[in-house]
Amino acid sequence: MAPLRVGYVREHFSSPLLQFEAVDKGNTFTLVECPSGTGQLISRLTNDEIDIAVALTDPLIAGIAKGSTAYKLVGSYVSTPLNWAVITGKETAYTSIQDLQNTKLGISRHGSGSQTMAYVMALQQGWPTDSLQFQVNNDIAGLIASVNDGSTSAFMWEWFTTKPFVDAGQARFIGSVPTPWPSWMIAAHPSPGRAPKEAVKTFLQGLTKYINSFNSEAGRAGANQEFIKEKFGYPLEDIEAWLLTVGYPDDCAVIPGDVIRNTLEVLQKAGAIQTPSSGGYQLEQFVDTEVANLS
Repeated sequence: MAPLRVGYVREHFSSPLLQFEAVDKGNTFTLVECPSGTGQLISRLTNDEIDIAVALTDPLIAGIAKGSTAYKLVGSYVSTPLNWAVITGKETAYTSIQDLQNTKLGISRHGSGSQTMAYVMALQQGWPTDSLQFQVNNDIAGLIASVNDGSTSAFMWEWFTTKPFVDAGQARFIGSVPTPWPSWMIAAHPSPGRAPKEAVKTFLQGLTKYINSFNSEAGRAGANQEFIKEKFGYPLEDIEAWLLTVGYPDDCAVIPGDVIRNTLEVLQKAGAIQTPSSGGYQLEQFVDTEVANLS
């Protein structure tokens, strides 16, 4: 059996996954980096370039709600919210989120977390969501270039991932918007030919082991900090601050039904998805219950 192709974003959140991969050494899975984020992960699932994706909760759920059959949810990855920074150029006139109304926002891809959270930001600000304007800039480099050349006003990305660029004077923070849901989930293609159920279960069991170690008090106090510093080059103070905010599930193969319900409710209010004519969504359409436990 060929190893599972697991798509991921190379950020500090992926540390337990990277620790697992270092020991597995490609025997049961290989990692496929997707630097453009969840929009790229979903695209690669659709195009048979990966079998599993570790991706942001909201775009995954929104994609299924809009009719995608390229994947179903099979697990949970990060159980705490993601703090999305709102970032503008180093010399722009924007000083707060309120200044961004009726401007063009940068996103990595359509259907990405950067776009979904723009809808959430608009909902919080009381802006009409149907008038939001977007420009696709692919990755963090393109997004930073766009806010500095004036083609976009701002973009949204995870706080600690963008902090090194802000510290280097390439961009500025003007606010933040935490997600109203746990931030990361795991999805897999539903075809057994692409992602055999037992292989996915084995992957989730192995990942749970590394997550539990990473999430332990001992791991947070020592090994985690050194691993993140070596892999990502973050200052120790940023690593310590992030570790105080992040939490992981006890079992990756358990998906709380309330996470799906609450995410759908916010996405509907934000105008990111439409309520189906039948009057509601069925949780089973989102989860591969042959793999995951829907609680």
